[in-house]
Amino acid sequence: MAATDQETPVNINDERAIRRSKRQALIDAGIDPYPARSKVTAHAADLIAQYANLTDGEDTDDVQSLTGRIRAFRRQGKLAFIVLQDVTESIQLFCRHDVLGDAAWELLKQFDVGDIIGVTGPVVRTKRGELSIAAQEIQMLAKSCRPLPNKWSGLTDKETRYRQRYADLIVNPDVMTTFRNRSRIISAIRRYMEESQGYIEVETPILQETLGGANARPFITHFNALDQECYLRIATELHLKRCIVGGMERVFEIGRQFRNEGMDQTHNPEFTSMEAYCAYSDLEGMKRLTEGLFQAVATAVGKGDVITYQGKEISLKTPFRSAPMSELVSEVVGEKVSMETPVEQLRELLDARGLHYEQEWGVGRLIFTLYDELVEQTLVNPTFVCDYPVEVSPLAKRKPEDPRLTERFEMVVAGHEYANAFTELNDPVDQESRFQAQVDAKAAGDDEAMEYDYDYVRALEYGMPPAGGIGYGIDRMVMLFCDEPSIRDVLLFPHMRPEDFGGSNKKQEKNMAAEVLDAGITREKAFELLKQYNEDEYHILHGQQVEALMRYFAKQYDPANEEFWGLVGLLHDLDWEKWEDDQLHTVKAAELLAEAGANPALAHSIQTHNYDMNPELPTPTHKMECVLFAVDELSGLINACVRMRPSHSVMDFELKSLKKKFKTKSFAAGCDRDVIRHGAELMGMELDELFTSVINAEKQMVPTTECFE
Repeated sequence: MAATDQETPVNINDERAIRRSKRQALIDAGIDPYPARSKVTAHAADLIAQYANLTDGEDTDDVQSLTGRIRAFRRQGKLAFIVLQDVTESIQLFCRHDVLGDAAWELLKQFDVGDIIGVTGPVVRTKRGELSIAAQEIQMLAKSCRPLPNKWSGLTDKETRYRQRYADLIVNPDVMTTFRNRSRIISAIRRYMEESQGYIEVETPILQETLGGANARPFITHFNALDQECYLRIATELHLKRCIVGGMERVFEIGRQFRNEGMDQTHNPEFTSMEAYCAYSDLEGMKRLTEGLFQAVATAVGKGDVITYQGKEISLKTPFRSAPMSELVSEVVGEKVSMETPVEQLRELLDARGLHYEQEWGVGRLIFTLYDELVEQTLVNPTFVCDYPVEVSPLAKRKPEDPRLTERFEMVVAGHEYANAFTELNDPVDQESRFQAQVDAKAAGDDEAMEYDYDYVRALEYGMPPAGGIGYGIDRMVMLFCDEPSIRDVLLFPHMRPEDFGGSNKKQEKNMAAEVLDAGITREKAFELLKQYNEDEYHILHGQQVEALMRYFAKQYDPANEEFWGLVGLLHDLDWEKWEDDQLHTVKAAELLAEAGANPALAHSIQTHNYDMNPELPTPTHKMECVLFAVDELSGLINACVRMRPSHSVMDFELKSLKKKFKTKSFAAGCDRDVIRHGAELMGMELDELFTSVINAEKQMVPTTECFE
């Protein structure tokens, strides 16, 4: 085809293309749409305060230069009004053709909402009472080639907001406030620790050769220069205590930790903590440190002694309540519970509330289970929960007066842990034996167990003074003081699943349906068929639950085929009650569906969830089929867990509860853990990630879930 000088026409319905054409028009006119220099003499908030007494219609000769983003723009003949937003506030620009001149007036035609510009002119107040800059000079600083999302309808999806945090900050002022407060909180913590408490801040390695300081699965990386496998740290504890050995009496570190685990509302694999250690201190010292710290943070963000978190009123008045775990359990169960309580009596308390336990558990573990399941969620005001049984705190120092208990507390606020403190173990021989126990646990299959840190034992052998130590979850603290419901709301850039940019993610592209699928059967007819072959109410409800789960995930992966996904879930166990045979399961369903006139593709997708029991059946390949395999068995385990909870509701069910029950093979033994693991593999997820996604899905479909109470 012969070359042509004609410009390619711009689609007037494609705003991005229009903006790009304006960018090119600026370049063609000899104007750099992205200059390197700009001038700033004032910010909007300062001018608003400085000229608060300027009367309507009054002008000044005070010329100022401001920069910022256009948030609103309208023209009226030879006048133009621009709302300019800078880092502090918004202010109006009052633009007149006769003042700016022809060239600058033409430049205004290339302006769009979202552009970053600079303006110079005197401060005035219009006759309508609006403080303004009467523009004398105006400059394009960064042409916006993509329209800003609409505040009310264009950026309300949580995942989009987290993924495009830059746009979220622009259009949602409350989000900007949260992250400014996060900065204030961290600064206040640092000032309190250094100036008020005399601690020094140190930096310890993020890349570590030995795993220690907590029980958690690590991220593993390779150090090429030394040809060495290393870990991203899971805690700062052991290095900070080395500093105590060396004579630094008060040390702390605010830093990132990395744990290769699941995500939920209060957990993220990459998070910020502060750990602090004080020589010649103990648990009481850590309590006083914590009370002062929370008071300092409240002051930094303009809060008083009472704050509100997710509708709960929380008192920060000191001293915070301090109580033994057994005392708190006694208050909730309505009878005296202690380490002297007979095992049989504790088992009766658990049985009466439908709580699971193992026969080999002792008094301490049983009391902790009552606390964990019944008490923690009820604690609203800050509470130091003390005297943890040694069975659930194997690395903590024992109490001299009762070696069945440990020198440990957790501080709980609004049902969540915010701090964990110990009177630190400083006996090298005891520490050596505990490290060995961790090594044995790892050899037995516990991939969260710590490793043996020979250098740390050597450090203790030089002598570490008695000390108190504490760790705080900074992200949770920000959630509390900013009244945010999720940890992702207080992380600027939370980790997200890779985004598919038009086919770059081949795995996702393969799993997406290429066309709308017709099931060949209506939902009404499918439900009648399910009831025809299933009389047990549980089987009918299970079909409805899996249907709801499939519809939930269809909205994420394949929204055009939500109905088809839903019917696959509803009918996946169509034949089980009548035949109850692994080899016939889904084979009979295919026959029944064929008789009902359903699309054979429906039966094919259903059959894939039994391929592990019958090798003649098709394997899961489509995303829909992988989801069915993953959620079927797991939803049954979650239902069993929820039925055991006092509330009988999934709404207060958390990842940690599911993880504990998953590891307890005797609990809901009919739910095959290997099938659940394989489901996670098919989904390309870690177990914790799959657990979290299905729990969140069930919370979105509460009426269906609560049918299983």
